[in-house]
Amino acid sequence: MWLSGDAGGSNLLVTLLPFVLMFAIFYFLLIRPQQKKQRNRGAMLNALKKGDKVVTIGGMHGTISEITDDSIVLKVNDVTKLTFDRSAINNVTARAETNE
Repeated sequence: MWLSGDAGGSNLLVTLLPFVLMFAIFYFLLIRPQQKKQRNRGAMLNALKKGDKVVTIGGMHGTISEITDDSIVLKVNDVTKLTFDRSAINNVTARAETNE
C-alpha cells in the first residue's frame, strides 16, 4: 500500500534534519566565531597609528614609526628600523598617547 503525500514529506524532513542540525552546529561553533575573529583583526589593523607598540606574527616587538596603506616601519631600538606588511602585525601591546 502507498502512503499519503504527508508521510513522504515528513520522511524527507526526518532524513534532512540531521544534516540541517550538523550545519547549524558547524556554523555556530566554527564559522561564526572565525568570522568575528577576522572582523576584530581587520578593525585592529585599520586602527594602527604612528607610536603604537606592536608585536608581529614572528614575535618582533617594536614601535610604529611610519605607516602606509599596506606596510609599516617598526622602530625596534634607537637605530634599527624594519619594514613589515601591515598584515604581519599580530597585536597591539600599547596604543600611542594622543594629546587632543
